[in-house]
Amino acid sequence: MPLAEIIQNLIHKLETGAMPRLLRIATLILAVIGLMLLYDLRDWRNMSTPEGMDAAQLARNIAEGRGYTTLFVRPFSLFLVQRHEQARGRVSITNGLPDFARIKTAHPDLANPPVYPVLLAGLMKLLPFNYSQQLGKPFWSDSGKFARFQPDFLISLFNQLLLAGAVVLTFFIARKLFDPGVAWLAAVITLGCELLWRFSTSGQSTLLLLVIFLGLAWCVLKIEELAREPKPGDHQLLGWIVAAGVLAGIGALTRYAFGWVIVPLALFLILFTGQRRVLHAIVAAGAFAVVLTPWILRNEIVSGTPFGTAGFAVVEGTLAFPQFQLERSVHPNLTHAFWMTPYLLKLGTNMQQILQDGLPRLGGSWASMLFLAGLLLGFRNVAIRRMRYFVMMCLGLFMIVQALGQTALTKETPEMNSENLLVLLAPMVFIYSVSFFLTMLNQMNLPALLLRYPIIAAFTGLSCLPMIFTLWSSRVSPVVYPPYAPSDIQKTAGWMKENELMMSDVPWAVAWYGRRQCVWLTMNAEDDFYAINDYMKPVQALYLTSETMDGKFYSDWIRGGERSWGKFVLQTVVQSQYPNGFPLLHVPVGSAFITSGIFLTDRDRWKFATE
Repeated sequence: MPLAEIIQNLIHKLETGAMPRLLRIATLILAVIGLMLLYDLRDWRNMSTPEGMDAAQLARNIAEGRGYTTLFVRPFSLFLVQRHEQARGRVSITNGLPDFARIKTAHPDLANPPVYPVLLAGLMKLLPFNYSQQLGKPFWSDSGKFARFQPDFLISLFNQLLLAGAVVLTFFIARKLFDPGVAWLAAVITLGCELLWRFSTSGQSTLLLLVIFLGLAWCVLKIEELAREPKPGDHQLLGWIVAAGVLAGIGALTRYAFGWVIVPLALFLILFTGQRRVLHAIVAAGAFAVVLTPWILRNEIVSGTPFGTAGFAVVEGTLAFPQFQLERSVHPNLTHAFWMTPYLLKLGTNMQQILQDGLPRLGGSWASMLFLAGLLLGFRNVAIRRMRYFVMMCLGLFMIVQALGQTALTKETPEMNSENLLVLLAPMVFIYSVSFFLTMLNQMNLPALLLRYPIIAAFTGLSCLPMIFTLWSSRVSPVVYPPYAPSDIQKTAGWMKENELMMSDVPWAVAWYGRRQCVWLTMNAEDDFYAINDYMKPVQALYLTSETMDGKFYSDWIRGGERSWGKFVLQTVVQSQYPNGFPLLHVPVGSAFITSGIFLTDRDRWKFATE
């Protein structure tokens, strides 16, 4: 065949058939890979959220065959386990001594649902995770100093792959609802959502949950489509309904608060699935219950509660338990948990904040404002209208659940926390925002049709502006200090034996980076501290960071009382005095000195480490 004919055939294939679509897909894949490389080189940071480090250390325990146990011990978890064991008249014996709280050995985790940690555990089995500092390698270190923690980076890559999967699902949902133009533009805006990229480095389960929610949205689309057919296939329709219920259950086992999505799902089935609507809702709820029940039974056996410490999130942040007081309490008084007034006050206060700040900034992009404006836009397509009803039901419910379940985590890490449920709606919101924008664009009288393209490009650029500024700004340090100093944490943890107990104000970081059992700093330095030290397990080291030392001088230190940890820091650092009978009196000096906080222990452990 002549060369000219070969070239002509190639050009024809590029212009027609499947080649243009393949080229667009290849371009999108290359864009995703390029964006990942650029973001990870310039703006990637080690884990900065307690939830991310907590899930990672739990996953490592699972991968190493230690069961569903945690090194990050919450005092409230000790209380629940001890109360349950004593109520049943059952006690674990460790070295001939009773262990009602099950802390002398591996403590069962009561805070995290299992799906995400189990997936991370599988990832840790497949990939070569290296938990030591790699100071001699340029990418992992900076001028011989610690820079990047390799396990953090691998978990981020896993989450970025989940983000790519969410982009693909967004494309297919938008194409099924609207057309390829809306699909490509919605996918690009989702890919350029800076908030989702920050979630990818947080180590949290948000992006996995986002993929699950988009999978659920796809099931809802198929259910709605089949239900509108003149003679819907019952078996096929029930299959998609079961799939939707299972996905809702898997989502609940990824984050408990997501389980409330079964409510809008059931309402949607009742409203739009024909004469057997009640049966369909029951089938979805049954599939949801089948997935969730075994894990609830496990929690009941271990702690006597269906959701462990996570089930008390609604109590935290009320007037009875402000900040993290409940999780740090060894003997909490739960009498106030049965009063309605604190919950109504919490709902009103947090709902106001969500309406003023969270809802307008949904997804971290101003494009979400077009979704709210687009509610006034009528659609002829029944599927589009009904899907918007489902999204609105989820939005209203998530706002209520987020307001009631909000704790001090939201103040510690605004937007980027596991209590942010509204971010899960971002791709669906972007789809409807893009459709509203293109509808308005089609009604504009432009002097030339080609002007559509620069307008669309400007809209895309403005929607992705936070991401553009993030990549354009100066390169950030990958070390999230303060308060986390992985090098110091690993150094101090190396002085401890594997079965010894530490206490810290960043126990999640000690558990993840230091691989040592660490209990959260108790509410005070006397009664609660000795309740653990004397009656459960000796605390043999105390590590305090800027989380405590940078507290407010008057409200946290002075008004905290004589037994507060702020007062303790003031006495030990400024006055070099220790409370009478306090067992941890030794401070590292010389080459063993650490700069990230205060480390107290029962003996000069660093001497043996350097000999």
